[in-house]
Amino acid sequence: MARFILFRVLSMIPALLAISVLTFIVIQLPPGDFVSTLAAQAAETGNTMEQATLDTLRERYGIGDSVVEQYFRWIGGIVQGDFGYSFEWNQPVSQLVWERMAMTSLVAVLTLLFVWSVALPVGVYSAVNKYSIGDYVATLFGFIGMATPNFLLAIVLMYFATIHMGQSVGGLFSPEYVDAPWSFARLWDFLSHVWIPVIVLGTAGTAALIRVMRANLLDELGKPYVEAARARGVPERKLIAKYPVRVAINPFISTVGWVLPTLISGELIVSTVLNLPTAGPLLLQALKSQDMYLAGAFLLMTGALVLIGTLLSDILLAVIDPRIQFA
Repeated sequence: MARFILFRVLSMIPALLAISVLTFIVIQLPPGDFVSTLAAQAAETGNTMEQATLDTLRERYGIGDSVVEQYFRWIGGIVQGDFGYSFEWNQPVSQLVWERMAMTSLVAVLTLLFVWSVALPVGVYSAVNKYSIGDYVATLFGFIGMATPNFLLAIVLMYFATIHMGQSVGGLFSPEYVDAPWSFARLWDFLSHVWIPVIVLGTAGTAALIRVMRANLLDELGKPYVEAARARGVPERKLIAKYPVRVAINPFISTVGWVLPTLISGELIVSTVLNLPTAGPLLLQALKSQDMYLAGAFLLMTGALVLIGTLLSDILLAVIDPRIQFA
């Protein structure tokens, strides 16, 4: 196991380099640059920027250099912990990224816990009690959850929280706690707001995993080893939890590799509707304004999350599933 983990960690280095190259190519693909976008925005308001000013800005931000020079300057700064400077926000990218990514990752982890805590028991119950009323209810919930758009569910929950619960919605904090230091009162205010985005982001994943868990567990329940354990007199609950569930739970563990980057990139519409201070809206604005260093930092960190999540899922699968062994 230790050799496998070391090998995977070392293999992440060239993978990250490849991701950084692809990321830089992607943010360079649109025509023009931040300065030309700034000039176009000024022209829309009736102002005209002189060419000398545009050339000065390009020289200041290094936009006039070749793509190769820009890439090595960017990746060299990242190795030293410097993600560059945001053209639009006039701030170091690291400040903007860590503020948004911290909140985004927190919401993503809470959503993942919500998905697992609901999908696992409901999926097991649905499989064990096949074709029961509960199974049909879970199936109906799964179809509705996968068919309902996230933004529509967000609007419905906002209406419910405002009209029936008298709660302020939008954002992750009430106005008086936005810039306040962390305390029990601020934590409680955060929890009273975060349940809406957690439910909205987790509904589709929960519905899908319920169906996956039900299908996998139904396959396992009919296998000979389950019948043999039942014949030995193993109690039904212990039998199900100890043997078939441990095998059928693999899809839950494997989701760690993609669920975090998916939640971070997929919460864009939800964050816009709910006015959340997360990474999605800032990434969209950076791409629209061609703020290359800010957009590149978000895309690179999302790729890194894929690698880290995949490593974690492989390790957890080896711990939980006795069939998986590493030389």
